[in-house]
Amino acid sequence: MLKKTLHAKASYAKASHDMSNTTRSRWAAALLAATLTAGGFLAGTRAFAAQPAGSQPAAPAEEEAVKALQAEFLKLKFGMFIHFNMATFHGVEWVAGYPDPSTFGPGGPVDTDAWADAAVSAGMKYAVLTAKHVGGFCLWDSQYTTYDVMHPRCPYKQDLVAQFIKSFKSRGLKAGLYYCWRHPGFGDPNKHKVLPPECDPAAHSLKEQIEFQKAQLAELVARYPGVFYIWNDALDPKVMSAEEARAFFHSLRGKRPRLLASANWWSWAKKGTPYLDIAVKEMRRFPETNTFPGETCWKLEQSWFWKKGARPKPPAEVIRLLTTANSRNSNFLLNVGPDRRGRMEPASVRTLAEVGKLRKP
Repeated sequence: MLKKTLHAKASYAKASHDMSNTTRSRWAAALLAATLTAGGFLAGTRAFAAQPAGSQPAAPAEEEAVKALQAEFLKLKFGMFIHFNMATFHGVEWVAGYPDPSTFGPGGPVDTDAWADAAVSAGMKYAVLTAKHVGGFCLWDSQYTTYDVMHPRCPYKQDLVAQFIKSFKSRGLKAGLYYCWRHPGFGDPNKHKVLPPECDPAAHSLKEQIEFQKAQLAELVARYPGVFYIWNDALDPKVMSAEEARAFFHSLRGKRPRLLASANWWSWAKKGTPYLDIAVKEMRRFPETNTFPGETCWKLEQSWFWKKGARPKPPAEVIRLLTTANSRNSNFLLNVGPDRRGRMEPASVRTLAEVGKLRKP
């Protein structure tokens, strides 16, 4: 049954660029029903789905284990955010629609070892890669979509998530993955898709979208045991309550006990509010009185994704931002955007090395 479902997905993806919206919706609905019937769609979340939301609060022992993981996280202090996905090849921060997979073409293997070396030179201890950003394109070979690096028209044909994890772990760094959730605030679902064609938000309910995303996250955690951290973007109460989110990640932690999760809120006013294990501030500082384990993410260059003419901040400014973040009970996650060949700007690499030198006693 699963093979038939995957065949249906391949047929759907091949035809999706040519279908009318009505036909696409029917294909997507049929695909969803077939996958649900196969049982593969919810394989990673079956334990969670069997219980009412919030009915499985963390046991005291798990709470203590999470506190220990949070303390370990704060000792990392400095990490690298890597925005590299379909948007890189289209010169935007959010792609519209479903860009053809053929446009994801670095022109050869991406040197993720160079990314890791740049992180090491700066004294970073972990990194987070945009495994799926707005647009729904996946940097791994997902069983739930063909809209990924292994698509027949994608010239890359390599598991970039696996490459990333191998490179960073080989240098003693921890690896985390960014996953973008479909949020009602994204607006017109015909423009910013966020999810792959198999769960096109223009044709699927929020409930169906949530279950698809849970399945993909369960897949990532199961497939890549080296991942220590899931960085959730746009996950807030309009997607699911804090109780539901915690219950879901509690179910994932049952298989990966050392897994941590954060949630970047859609609303600027709410950023930093504890929702999962790590509170996130995007381009803003936590207050001096912050006591909850946090993470401040910032851009080294002008954009999250690479754009021509990208220039890095001065090393001294990076040190200042890092010092401030660490003084407020939070790590500092600094974004570097590789170009369309998957290479970091030479000036940015030099800046990171200089930051490492300045941090040495």
